[in-house]
Amino acid sequence: MSEYELSLRRTAGGIPVAVERIPDAQVSGYLLAVRTGSRDEPKALMGISHLLEHVVFRGTENRDNVRIMRDIEAAGGQLNAFTSSEVTAYFGVTLDRTAEVAKELVADIAVNPLIRQDDIELEKMIVLQEISMWENDPESYIHSLFARTLWDGHGLGQREAGEVETVKALGEEELRSYFEERYRAPEMAVIACGNVDCEDAVAWAEENFDPRDGSSAIVREPPRQHGAGLHVFPRDGDHSYVAMGFPSYDASHPDRPALRALATLLGGGGSSRLFQSVREEKGLVYSIFSTVDQHSDGGSFAACFSSTEGNVAESVRTVMSELRHLLREGVEQEELMKVKNMVRGNMVRSMESTSARMYRLARNYMLSGEAVPFSADLERIDAVTVDDVIRVAEDLLRPERLNVTVYGKETPELMSLDLSTFDV
Repeated sequence: MSEYELSLRRTAGGIPVAVERIPDAQVSGYLLAVRTGSRDEPKALMGISHLLEHVVFRGTENRDNVRIMRDIEAAGGQLNAFTSSEVTAYFGVTLDRTAEVAKELVADIAVNPLIRQDDIELEKMIVLQEISMWENDPESYIHSLFARTLWDGHGLGQREAGEVETVKALGEEELRSYFEERYRAPEMAVIACGNVDCEDAVAWAEENFDPRDGSSAIVREPPRQHGAGLHVFPRDGDHSYVAMGFPSYDASHPDRPALRALATLLGGGGSSRLFQSVREEKGLVYSIFSTVDQHSDGGSFAACFSSTEGNVAESVRTVMSELRHLLREGVEQEELMKVKNMVRGNMVRSMESTSARMYRLARNYMLSGEAVPFSADLERIDAVTVDDVIRVAEDLLRPERLNVTVYGKETPELMSLDLSTFDV
C-alpha cells in the first residue's frame, strides 16, 4: 500500500475512523476528537472543556506529567490538544518508527486521566493567565467580542477559555462528571495521518475507545438571531480595534469555496480591495484583513482592522463603500483567477504539516460529516466562478445583518454612523 489513500471506516462500536495515508511520509499522527466544546457548556460551567483539556496532561493511571512529556519527546514527537466551540481533540505526532508511542499516549490521556484537585488548581492558574493574555491582546480579543455580539447570547458566542469567575469555581466533581458524560462513543472520532495503516488505526480505536460507550447525544440549538448594529466595548488608549461582518454559511454549505474566494478578494493580502482602499489609498489603518469562521450550523464573515480613534468611523465607511462597490460593479475574471491561486497556495502550504492534515480532517468530519481528500478541496476552489462569488456576496452582504464591533472609545463620529447607508 504505497499510494495515497483516504479511508473512512467505523469500529465495531460505531466510532468513525478517518485514515489519510501519505506516500513516503516519515511521520505518523493519531488524533482523538470528542464532540464537545465551549458552545455545549452551561453558563455556570463555561471554560470546563478547555480546563479539562489541560488537566488530562497532568497525569494518568499509568504516567505522571513528566513521563508523558519525556516519552513523546524521546519518540521524536509532539503531544498536544485543542478546544474549539464544538470539538475537543488530543493528538500525537511522531516519527513513523515510534508511532506506537503516539498511539499509547493519546489513548492514555484521553481514557485514563486522574483529574485530581491539586492538578486542577495548578491548571486553573495557567488558564487564568491565558485568559488574561487574551484580554490584554486586543488584536485577539476583538474576535471574542465580535462572536459575543454576533451570536447574541447563543453558545457560539462563548469563548473557549471560559470566564474568570466560572473557571475559578470549577472543581474535581464537575470535571470528573463532565469527562464521564462527554468522553464516550459515539460522540468520538479518530483521525490518523502519515505513514499509517487503516486496519491498524481501526484496531487501535476499537481497543481503546469502543469500551467507553454510552454517551448521551449532545443536543444543539442552531443560532437563529444575531446582534446586528454597532457595539462598542470601552478601552483605554487612543487605538481602537474593529471587527465588522455578517453571519454566513455553516461547514456543510455548498458555497463554502465561493465564500472563501469572496473573503480573499476583499481582505486576503496586500492586493485585496480592502487593503488597497483603507490602507494604501487613505492611510487609515496599518493592516486590514478578512476572516471566515464556520461551525456545524452557522458561520461568520468579517473584516478586521485597528486604527487611531480618529480614523475608526472613516475606516468603517470605507469598508462599507467597498462592499457597495463589489455588489454594484461585480468581479473581473482576472481578479478571481488571482484570488483562486492565492487560496490554493495557502491551502497547499498549510498541508505540509501532518498536524495540519489531522486538524483539517478532524474539523471537517466533526462539523460536516465529510472526509474527503485534500485534492477535492482544491477542485472545489477551482470550480468557483464569478457568478458564484457575486451570488454569495448578494446573499450575505446585507445592511440589516451587519455587525460592527469596536473595542475602543465611543467618539461622537463613531456613534453617529448610519449603518443603513450600506445599501445595494
